[in-house]
Amino acid sequence: MASRSQPLEFTLLGLLAGGPLHGYELRKRSLTILGPFRALSFGSLYPLLKRMAESGLIEVIESVSGKSRRTRIAYQITKSGVQRFQELTETIDATEDEAFGVHFAFFGPTSHTNRVRILEARRRRLREKTDLLRHELERSPIGLDKYFIEWRRHSLDSAEREIAWLDEMIKAERKSQ
Repeated sequence: MASRSQPLEFTLLGLLAGGPLHGYELRKRSLTILGPFRALSFGSLYPLLKRMAESGLIEVIESVSGKSRRTRIAYQITKSGVQRFQELTETIDATEDEAFGVHFAFFGPTSHTNRVRILEARRRRLREKTDLLRHELERSPIGLDKYFIEWRRHSLDSAEREIAWLDEMIKAERKSQ
């Protein structure tokens, strides 16, 4: 992903493609997609929403609700936002952990060809990682902490399990073609 905010922009556009949402609901749903360990404060969400509105990707919908006559603000994707979301579904580099998880959450609108491309790229990235981890584990562990070595073994096991899962996903995608 080109910038730190791009996964969040992609997430917000994907959520708003389903219909207008208030800021609180956008934050709640974004955290579900981005994961529980990703900090997303209103202090970072609202400035991004403002920039997205200024660039024409989304629009602000104000309405007066209830007895309090309080103005409620919701956000809605624009045609330009839909085009940007479609562009990102087809061009985004989703090989890194965060980017892959975010993109996978919106695999539905991604074309079949690009789903396979992304799955294969992720698998290649993980195979490189497993090769590196195996090499580290094969080297002499002199001077390395036993917990560090165990963390590497755990990382290797996790990567190998994900590769097996990716193999199944790629097979299923090719079969559905």
